Amino acid sequence: MTLADLKPGIDAHITLVNSEAEGVLRLMVLGLVEGTPVRFRHAAIGGDPIEIEVMGASLSVRREQARQFTVEVDHE
Repeated sequence: MTLADLKPGIDAHITLVNSEAEGVLRLMVLGLVEGTPVRFRHAAIGGDPIEIEVMGASLSVRREQARQFTVEVDHE
């Protein structure tokens, strides 16, 4: 499952990053790296971009870039 596949309100953590895709290194500098907890907040009208929460900050990410981050859903 990728970051782009999450539904609103779902908590997950990043398990794998395709760092060779365009724009992904910029997102990694902002904290989207393996092991980081993320929460899908919502998507814009039309579905792109999506808003995610990372370390208390909100980030807007294009779905194309979000597909480069493999995540695992957190189960409590």
